[in-house]
Amino acid sequence: MREVEVVVVGAGQAGLSSAYHLRRAGLEPDRDFVVLDHSPAPGGAWQFRWPSLTYGKVHGMHALPGMELTGADPARASSEVIGEYFTRYERTFGLRVRRPVDVRAVREGSGGRLSVESSDGTWATRALINATGTWDRPFWPRYRGQETFRGRQLHTAQYPGPEAFAGQRVIVVGGGASGTQHLLEIAPYAAATTWVTRRAPVFREGPFDEEAGRAAVALVEERVRQGLPPRSVVSVTGLPLNDAIRRGLADGVLDRQPMFDRITPDGVEWEDGRRVAADVILWATGFRPAVDHLAPLRLREPGGGIRMEGTRAVADPRVHLVGYGPSASTIGANRAGRAAVRDIRRLPAREEPAVA
Repeated sequence: MREVEVVVVGAGQAGLSSAYHLRRAGLEPDRDFVVLDHSPAPGGAWQFRWPSLTYGKVHGMHALPGMELTGADPARASSEVIGEYFTRYERTFGLRVRRPVDVRAVREGSGGRLSVESSDGTWATRALINATGTWDRPFWPRYRGQETFRGRQLHTAQYPGPEAFAGQRVIVVGGGASGTQHLLEIAPYAAATTWVTRRAPVFREGPFDEEAGRAAVALVEERVRQGLPPRSVVSVTGLPLNDAIRRGLADGVLDRQPMFDRITPDGVEWEDGRRVAADVILWATGFRPAVDHLAPLRLREPGGGIRMEGTRAVADPRVHLVGYGPSASTIGANRAGRAAVRDIRRLPAREEPAVA
């Protein structure tokens, strides 16, 4: 059992931002805090993104605090550009990220500390910054007949790039940014594409200014304040109507269909009898927060989410969720990391054990 002031779980944008602000506050890596990351290399979830997602296609990548990302080739894969950037960042600020380390559970410890159980041993800590994101929890909806489908089903998390769908009939499910990007990439290669979503997509005209951004974040923040599962910021902002989207609408690639009612062995079917044959169903249906290791702390509210005040879990002020809900964006993660560290520095020297 090793004792530290803070354990940071996750070394994506949110975790590295938090670690940077801990260092600025005078805490030393490996002595006062540790960063535990289960990924094999620096880069957070970016290192797992599909090769065709080039840096030029990345929407709203904001630099980490204290080091700009400059001179990146927009034609290079984002996984390479951001992986190299995160590597430089960790080395420059001496963050000493421990990897690969799996955090299995966070429990009430002794003396008012939390006990963080991991593949690297157990840590006793005064505070926890959870920055685990969502990539490890892809959401797979369940539909009648899904197990009978004879073709291939895969999720955005497994997307290999458009060439893998050459000559195939592909159904893309999901109305977010990934779904539209996948469709526009796959269409030139596939024999046919069909786009289905639960709700009609909302396309946003004009610039997305600071005021609109604050309003969108406020809507997401209100949900977590009520203890409801967070929605993505994109779900309340709509999709930007850029040139690629306009072309997709004009040529019929982005011809949205309502959600099908059942999956058949060779495709999908609606209640009115309409059918579409398919070789592949690609679920671009998003992700859920990766917080199962926090279950022993019983942070969840009856509504299914973790009620938050800022970055702090209301049920346990020692736990901060960064990159969760309203801070699940690159700029939001930077700000949340700073706010979490500021709050943690105000914790008393010794906390009383949490009431069960």
